[in-house]
Amino acid sequence: MDPSYGITSKLLIWFCTLVLIFYGTIFVLYINLQRAVILSESIVNKNYAIATMSKKMIENLLSMEENEKKYSLLQKIDYLTFFAAAQKAFEDNLVGILELEAGHVVIPTQWHEIYESYREFPNAAETDAYLKSDDKRRMLKGKLWIPESVINQWIAKIRQAQSENTKEVEASTRELSRRSQLAARNGLIGLVVSSAIGLIGVAFLAYSMIRPLRELIKGIRSITKDRDSKPIKVRSKDEFGELAGAFNEMTERLRREERMRSDFISMLSHEIRTPLTSIRESVNMIVEEVMGPTTAKQQKFLNIASAEIGRICDLLNHLMQASRLEPGKLQVAARPVDCHTLVNGSVDTLKNVAHTKGIRISVQCDTRLPKVMGDSQQLRQVILNLLGNAIKFSPQGSQVFVRAEEDRDPLLVCFTVQDHGPGIGEDELALLFNKYYRAQNVREHMDGVGLGLSIAKNIIEAHKGTIWVDSHIGKGSTFGFTLPKAPLQLALQRG
Repeated sequence: MDPSYGITSKLLIWFCTLVLIFYGTIFVLYINLQRAVILSESIVNKNYAIATMSKKMIENLLSMEENEKKYSLLQKIDYLTFFAAAQKAFEDNLVGILELEAGHVVIPTQWHEIYESYREFPNAAETDAYLKSDDKRRMLKGKLWIPESVINQWIAKIRQAQSENTKEVEASTRELSRRSQLAARNGLIGLVVSSAIGLIGVAFLAYSMIRPLRELIKGIRSITKDRDSKPIKVRSKDEFGELAGAFNEMTERLRREERMRSDFISMLSHEIRTPLTSIRESVNMIVEEVMGPTTAKQQKFLNIASAEIGRICDLLNHLMQASRLEPGKLQVAARPVDCHTLVNGSVDTLKNVAHTKGIRISVQCDTRLPKVMGDSQQLRQVILNLLGNAIKFSPQGSQVFVRAEEDRDPLLVCFTVQDHGPGIGEDELALLFNKYYRAQNVREHMDGVGLGLSIAKNIIEAHKGTIWVDSHIGKGSTFGFTLPKAPLQLALQRG
């Protein structure tokens, strides 16, 4: 079907196709039934009538012959009356068969031969006149009686006509049966074909509608989850094709705006960082009394200013790092990395921070765990990010678990960081790894710009791994990621 047709046109075409098949089936069925009706009428109007009347004619002829013999022996006038009645019935049936030709019915030639032969003898009217005359004996000496040999010839011809009529009935019945079977078969074929075409049409239309909808849903989910989406292929020019085109325009515009925003943030961060570095160095010089002694009150405010400048510098570093770590842009110098060294080194970095808050970090990482392929500095940043969040959101006196173990997939190693913090709502889980997104329960009272998890996700995906989160309100959160194992030969060489 032409992809330029709209949905309404496609539905109309399939509907018209089904209607044509349906009425075509009905027409063929009507033709076959009409022929069957004609055959039925022929059997009823011709063959049945001939069979009935011919049977009566034979009975009449036998009755005529019997009454003639009885009259000859007993000379009772009653037998003559019976003869006349039988002759009258014979004549009526013979005329009835001949009158079938008036209805354009072809009858065997035997009936005309019997009729021509019968005309040589007195008919029923003449016999009746003999019965009413005064001198019946004189009249009976004429040609009133039909010879027995003639009656036998007529009976033979009638039976021959009956035999032909029976064969004709059998042939008509077989033809009627064939027509009936043909009508039933054509009706069934039409029903099957129309049903098949209907199902194919429904399947095709459903597929042509569901396919672009699935691609559109996939694209929308990729934007929601990954903040990026590949263009949808426009396979038709109908309403769904227009929708796909509009979606592609929207994603392209979002992609351009995201690139502009990233470039702007990168440029702004770079421009701000230079004067901010000068300010920080100047403040540090004053704190260190390079430019002269300061009072305790001045030292207090200078320390506050130095801490805030450091926090702003960290924020700028995150913003610049986020702009560099766009999906597909991160370059990874992959080499075998020891999991035990990676995990324990990251934990040692934040151990003092956790100790200050009264949080205990528990590490579960077997020294025999296989090495993974990746950039150790980038992977360390991911663990520091996840562990830092766990420490930040965990209540004082709680415990954070850091684990590294073999994954269910024998080619992967799984890393997890589990805390006992407030947890995250199910409706927010899909948004956590988006840039600048922060959970609702921390926006008001905790610092951050929502870049750490986005950076971690880009790093893990650049390492051909996957990152995930499992969290429930009031039960804490578990962040995890998987990394591919280093090939054994390469791991041994690096070891």
